[in-house]
Amino acid sequence: MTSKVYVLAQFKPKQGKEAELFEILKALEPDSYREEGCLQYVLTRQIDHPSAGRNDYPIVFNEIWRDASAWTAHGRRKQILEFFQSQVEADSGLVEDALVTAYSDEGYYYDKPIFD
Repeated sequence: MTSKVYVLAQFKPKQGKEAELFEILKALEPDSYREEGCLQYVLTRQIDHPSAGRNDYPIVFNEIWRDASAWTAHGRRKQILEFFQSQVEADSGLVEDALVTAYSDEGYYYDKPIFD
């Protein structure tokens, strides 16, 4: 059984603010990598490719955390809280919308006995 948490933090920038938002988010990477339990924290941007579609959230953090408590601690960091307050919640922020989802690589019945 694994306790890893896989997170996609997707951002829809306000019109014309994609490049500026990308740079602000990029600045969050170095300190996040220093957090205990951070296994991956990579900022990506959507590209055009014949095998892929596009969506309204062109900037995405691909994160892997050791466990749920490590991810929770990340969300409580001052730098992360200030980003969400100033860029997502504030009218003057660069983010029109954000979508954060968490995933597990465990199956639905990973701890079910093999024999009933």
